[in-house]
Amino acid sequence: MFAMKSIGVSFSLLTIVFSAFFVLIFLPFWVSNSTHQTTTDLGSNAPFSDFNCSSCENPVNNSTHFEKVGNSSRSAELLSVDHGNVSSSSNSFDSLVNSSNVSSYSVELDYVITPRGDDSTELKSVDINSLEGKNNALECDITKGKWVIDESYPLYSNSTCPFIDEGFNCEGNGRLDRSYMKWRWQPENCVIHRFNASRMLELIRGKRLVFVGDSLNRNQWESMLCLLIGGVVDRTKVYEAHGRKITKERGDYCFKFEDYKCTVEFYVSHYLVHESKARIGNKRKPTLRIDTIDKGSSRWRGADILVFNTAHWWSHSKTKAGVNYYQEGNQVIPRLDVTEAFRRAISTWAGWVDKYINPHKTQIFFRSSAPSHFSGGQWNTGGHCREASNPINQTSSFYFSEKNMIVEKIINKMRIPVTLLNISKISSYRPDAHPSIYGRRSLDPGVEDCSHWCLPGVPDTWNQLLYHHLQLRAKKSSIIRYR
Repeated sequence: MFAMKSIGVSFSLLTIVFSAFFVLIFLPFWVSNSTHQTTTDLGSNAPFSDFNCSSCENPVNNSTHFEKVGNSSRSAELLSVDHGNVSSSSNSFDSLVNSSNVSSYSVELDYVITPRGDDSTELKSVDINSLEGKNNALECDITKGKWVIDESYPLYSNSTCPFIDEGFNCEGNGRLDRSYMKWRWQPENCVIHRFNASRMLELIRGKRLVFVGDSLNRNQWESMLCLLIGGVVDRTKVYEAHGRKITKERGDYCFKFEDYKCTVEFYVSHYLVHESKARIGNKRKPTLRIDTIDKGSSRWRGADILVFNTAHWWSHSKTKAGVNYYQEGNQVIPRLDVTEAFRRAISTWAGWVDKYINPHKTQIFFRSSAPSHFSGGQWNTGGHCREASNPINQTSSFYFSEKNMIVEKIINKMRIPVTLLNISKISSYRPDAHPSIYGRRSLDPGVEDCSHWCLPGVPDTWNQLLYHHLQLRAKKSSIIRYR
C-alpha cells in the first residue's frame, strides 16, 4: 500500500512539472499571437496603389503605418506596427527624431520594417534628409538660386519631339546656338527632383493633367508633352484624341497616353473669365465678363491635376484702357482700372474653384506670370531681345508683379488648397531663351517674340517644378508621420 501511494505522489509531481513546462514553453507564443491579432495585417498581398491620393488623406490612428518602398517598379507593401511591439531598435529611431528641433517629422523609409524571426522588429535605412525641417525641400524657397550649365541638357530635342509648334521651335527656325538649352535651375539650399518621364507618367497614370490659360500655358503644355514622350516605349500609342495638329489657331487639345490611360490636355482661356459681347450704342462690341467663369469651364471639371494661368493678355491695349470693356451682369462698366478688373476676374475664378472642385480628387496649381524681355520698345514697337546669349547674373529687383501678388492674396483665402507655381523670378534671369526672330520659319527682323519661350528651354524647368510638387505629394503616401 505504501508503495502504491509513493507511485501516485510521483505521478502527480510529474504531472505538475510537465504542466508548468508546457505553460512556460507555449504561453509566450500564445500571448504574442494574441497581441499581433490586435493590429491590422497589411502584408505583401494587400492591395496598394502607389499613387492613390486618398491614401495620404486617411488619418493615422493607434498604430504607425510604415510603407516598404520597392525598386524602380515602385511596388510597395504597407506594414502596420503597434507602438508597443516595436523592438528596442525603435529607440534609435526615437533618438533620431528627438535630436532635431522640429515639431513634425516626415521620414521616407526604404525597406523600413523587417521581421527578424523572433517576433521583434528591426528598423533599417532611414533617410535623415527627408526630415521636415528648415532646410528640407518642403520648406526651402526653390525660387532662390541660379542657372548652371548642365551638359546632360536638353532632355529632348526638336527632332525627338513632334509636338513643338512653329512659334516655339527656335532651332527648327534657324537658331544656330544651342547654349540656351543647356541651363539647369539650381536652388541655393535644396535639391529639386530632376524630371523623370517614366516616374511622371506613373504619377498621372489613369488621370487627367489639364493646362488652362493663354499661349504661355500652351508653351508649358507642349513642353510637358515633349518631356513625357521620352518615357514612352511605343509612341504610336500617344495621339491627339480628335486627330488635331498643334497650331496657334486651335485652342483645345487632348493627348492620350494609351499605355498609361492618362490624358494631357490644353484649353485656351486668355482671362479665365468669359469673353463676351454687348451692345454699346448701336454696335455689339467685345466685352469681358469679369463676374462669370469662362464658358469652357465644364471641360476642366473632373481633372485630377489642373494648371491655370492668366496674365499675358491683361497687358493688351483694350484691357489696359478699360473703357467700355469690362462687364458685370448686364452692365458694361464705362471705365475700370485693369488692376481692379484683374482682381475681380481672379476672384471669380477662385469662387468657381471653391464651388466645383473636389480637393480629394483634384490638385490645383496657378502658375505665376512669365516675364517678357523686350528692350527698346514692345512687341509692336520695335522691342527686341536677340542680342541676349546668356542668363543674366542678377535681377534689379525681385520679380513678382502686382498681378502675382493679387493672385497670391486671393488663393490664400480660398477654401480649396491651391499651389502657386512661382516661376517669375527664375524666368526673369533668362532673356536669352525667347524665340526673338526665330519664332517663325520666315525670319522678320522687325518683329521679335520676347514673351514666349523656345523649346527645349525654360518651360521645361516650369514642368520640373510642377513635377517636384507632385512628387512631394506622392511621397506623403510613402512616409511615416511621427509626432
